[in-house]
Amino acid sequence: MRLLRRLHDVVTAPVSIAPLAVARVLFGAAMTFSCVRFIALGWIEEQYIAPTWHFPYYGFEWVRSLGDPGMYLLYGAMTLAAIGVMLGAFYRVSIITFLLTFTYVELIDKTYYLNHYYFVSLAAALFSIVPAHRRFSLDVLRRPLLAVDTVPRWCVDVFKLQLGIVYVYAGIAKMTSSWLIDAMPMRLWMPANDTLPVIGPLMVIPWMPWVFAWTGMLFDTTVPFLLAWKRTRLVAYTAVVVFHTVTGMMFQIGVFPLVMIAMTLIFFDARLHQRVIGMSISAKPVHGHVTHQTWILRGLAIYVMLQVLIPWRFVLYPGELFWTEQGYRFSWRVMLMEKAGTATFYIRDRVTGREGAVNNADFLNAHQEKQMSMQPDMIIRYASLLHDHYAAHGVRDPYVRAEVWVTLNGAPSKLLVDSSIDLSAQREGFHNYAWILPRSN
Repeated sequence: MRLLRRLHDVVTAPVSIAPLAVARVLFGAAMTFSCVRFIALGWIEEQYIAPTWHFPYYGFEWVRSLGDPGMYLLYGAMTLAAIGVMLGAFYRVSIITFLLTFTYVELIDKTYYLNHYYFVSLAAALFSIVPAHRRFSLDVLRRPLLAVDTVPRWCVDVFKLQLGIVYVYAGIAKMTSSWLIDAMPMRLWMPANDTLPVIGPLMVIPWMPWVFAWTGMLFDTTVPFLLAWKRTRLVAYTAVVVFHTVTGMMFQIGVFPLVMIAMTLIFFDARLHQRVIGMSISAKPVHGHVTHQTWILRGLAIYVMLQVLIPWRFVLYPGELFWTEQGYRFSWRVMLMEKAGTATFYIRDRVTGREGAVNNADFLNAHQEKQMSMQPDMIIRYASLLHDHYAAHGVRDPYVRAEVWVTLNGAPSKLLVDSSIDLSAQREGFHNYAWILPRSN
C-alpha cells in the first residue's frame, strides 16, 4: 500500500500545463490538415460511398457507411471538431465529437486500417480526459477563470507512455531474422525508391537495406528513452524528424510522420513550451484539478495494461503471424512485410452442381480487393456476402470456395486457404481459423 501511495503522489504531482496545451494545438492542427486532405482528395466518395460492400470489424457490423450526403456531413463535423481541438474552443464537445466521428469512420471498413489511425483514436481518447484547454485556448479567452498553470503529472506523462509503447513495440516487431538478417522486405522496397530526392542514390547501394533495417529497429526501441533523457533529447528528436521524413518519402502513410513529429515534442522541457505559448508561471501557480481523478487513474491503469498485452495476443494462434495475420492489427507492426495476393471465388449451385467464377470488381474497389486477397478474416466476410448475394439472385444454397494465392516478401506464391471448403460456412471471430493453410506446404 505504501508503494501505491508513493506512486499516486508521483503521478498526481503538479507539473506545467504548457506541454499539454502545445500537444493539443499540434494534434488538432494535424487532424484538421488530415480531414481537409481526405476531403480534397475525394476519398470520402472513393472509400465510403462508391463501394457496394464494406468490411466492418468483428463485433462492429452495426457500423455502416452513412452514404451521400451522410458521410460528407460526418467529415464536416469531424473537421470542425478538429479545429475546435486545435483552438481549444468548446473543447470537451470538440474532442469527444472528433473521437466519436473519427473512430466511427475507421470502424466502417478495415480495408483502410493503418496503425496511425489507431493511434489517432487512442490519442483522442486520452485528450478527452485531460484539461488540455485550460491554457492557450479560446475557452480561456471566453472564461479566464478556467486558466491554470499546472496539471497532475499523469496528464502529460500518459502521452509519453503511449508514444513509448508505439515505438518500443514497433522495434520489438522488427526483431526477426527476416528483417535483420535477410533485410526483407527492405531489399524489395529500397530499389523502387531510387528516384527520391537526396536519398535516392542510397536506395541502390547493395548493403544499404541492412543499414536501414538495423537502424529502424534500434531507433524504435531506444528513441522514447533517449527523448526522456535531457542530455540526449535534442539528438533523439533530430532522429525522429529524419526518420519520419524518410519513411514519409518512401511509403504512402499519410500524416503519420507529421503526427509523430508533432506529438514527440511533449518530451521537451516545460520551459520550452511555456515560451512557445507565451506563458509565465506566477509566484503562486494556479493548480488544475481533474474531476474524478481516482477513477480516471484506475481506468488508465487498465488501459495501459491492455496496451501492453494486446500486441502479444498473436502468441495464442498457431502458424506464422505475417501469413495468417491473426493478431496482427492493433500491435504497432509498422511496414514490416511485402505481401500480395490474388483471389478467385467460385459459386456453386448445390442443386444443379453448376459453378462459375466471380468478378471481384463487380463488388469491390481495387484497394478492397487487394486487401481482401491476403487477409483471412476479410476473405470469409466476402464469402458470406457473396453467398447472400447469389442466394438472393436464384442460386440455390450457394457453395462458396476460393483459390487464394499469396506471396510474402518476394517468395513464390502459395495457397493461403483450403480451396475445397465452403468459406461462406466459416464464421469470423477471435478463434483460430483452421482452414488457413501453412506457408510451409
